[in-house]
Amino acid sequence: MRRLLKLGLLAVVMPLAMAAGAAQAEKTLRAVLHSDLKIVDPIWTTAYMSRNYGYMVYDTLFAMDSDLKIQPQMVGEYSISDDELTYKFTLRDGLRFHDGAEVTTKDVIASLQRWGKKDSMGQKLMEFTASMTADSMNSFTIKLKKPFGLTLMALAKPSSNVPFIMPARIAATPADKQISEYIGSGPFIFNAAAWKPGDTVVFDKNKAYVPRSGPSSWAAGGKKVLVDRVEWISMPDQQTAVNALIAGEIDFIESPPTDLLPLLEEEDTISVVNLNPLGLQYMFRLNHLHPPFNNVKIRRAALAAINQEDFLKAAIGNPKYYKTCAAMFMCGTPLATNKGADIVMTSDFPLAKKLLKEGGYDGTKIVLMHSTDVDSLSRLAPVAAQALRKAGFNVDMQSMDWQTLVSRRSKKEVPAKGGWNVFMTAWVAADILNPIMAAGFGAGCDKAWFGWPCDAKMEELRNEFIAASPAQQPAVAEKIQVRAMEVVTHAHAGQWYRPSAWRKDRISGILEGPAPFFWNIAKK
Repeated sequence: MRRLLKLGLLAVVMPLAMAAGAAQAEKTLRAVLHSDLKIVDPIWTTAYMSRNYGYMVYDTLFAMDSDLKIQPQMVGEYSISDDELTYKFTLRDGLRFHDGAEVTTKDVIASLQRWGKKDSMGQKLMEFTASMTADSMNSFTIKLKKPFGLTLMALAKPSSNVPFIMPARIAATPADKQISEYIGSGPFIFNAAAWKPGDTVVFDKNKAYVPRSGPSSWAAGGKKVLVDRVEWISMPDQQTAVNALIAGEIDFIESPPTDLLPLLEEEDTISVVNLNPLGLQYMFRLNHLHPPFNNVKIRRAALAAINQEDFLKAAIGNPKYYKTCAAMFMCGTPLATNKGADIVMTSDFPLAKKLLKEGGYDGTKIVLMHSTDVDSLSRLAPVAAQALRKAGFNVDMQSMDWQTLVSRRSKKEVPAKGGWNVFMTAWVAADILNPIMAAGFGAGCDKAWFGWPCDAKMEELRNEFIAASPAQQPAVAEKIQVRAMEVVTHAHAGQWYRPSAWRKDRISGILEGPAPFFWNIAKK
């Protein structure tokens, strides 16, 4: 009899347990992002996977909405003095880190100081800052030496590097070293124990998170978490990822390749939508520290060799999703201009050879880093290698996964000892809307972004942009673009667009934005 009762009980309990497991699975959102996550310090690197991770785990003082307007996020109230030199902020109630500690202004100031040593816009803000002081546990003041009209925009910077707020003890980590503790106050908690690099990244819902009131818009508004768990699944083979989405094994793909979009578009259960209408821009970045690109004529020779169309055809393929664009601040924006950028629109090999001769190029080998595992980047380096070789450069193209490249590009060693000469990457438009926000234009030598250009005139022009009125800014931006092409801070290698795809029968509430945001998403 007992055995029959036990079997009967199991017959009831097992289906309930299976149902509970199924319910838990239904509250888990599974996504494939553009790359694997290996670096979990979104201040140390500008890599977008680290930025995406940052938005899960951390929060920001301000945020930019879909109308490109600045909105308070962790800040409750703030005021700006009439002379625009004193900014006072009060944190909103309910802010706590994942370990239960209250977020204080000590944490805020330490986080801003660390960010201000790495980010191009943060560096400019700190250059203009006289002091940052804690007035109380939840209020602080930033005093400027002279007006910096982009102060709130800097604190709301929507993409790399985002000024995420960390506990002060973690933010005390030197800016050139990676953090080793992963605690934020954001809507998700990083499950470090479940993290398997190359396989799965797990985030659990932060049940103690208090969202702002109001709807979500980009990184602003109420970050309401409607799932219990988010898993980022690593699938380097894009066909496998697309098949998994069609089969319902995953819910979302951030960046499916252009050539596979038709397979997704014909599926009734799948939405294919460009969540970033402003698009992205490819960048061709040279290292100014070492020969041969410590010579401006040889840098100009490289620009003469390349052209946007070749990169876009190889990497994107379908003209529906790309366009050549001479504007370094993106076509279709207020600062767009063609001036000075003709050199990257067509390949001029006679000019390239002439500049190489004038620059005294001696055949020095250049190390071109080639990212192999990110679909939108993997075809760029071979195109660059072909153009540079045709111009007369001795090219050593070295292949590696994207996260290895991200780590290596921070090295200042000579190329023969682990350094580099050239790499290519991409920026979302939200990163390059002006020359203070855009990391590539910084020319502050050792303080500059990887490649470390050093040009006093460029820094003077960037300061001129800061002081300019909105009506004056386009003219200053044009001078900055001309100067960037003269000294070759970098080259812009084309504008492109990449839709995301998801199971519309399984999830809803996907937000537009320069990064994939996982709040506001509900499972049906």
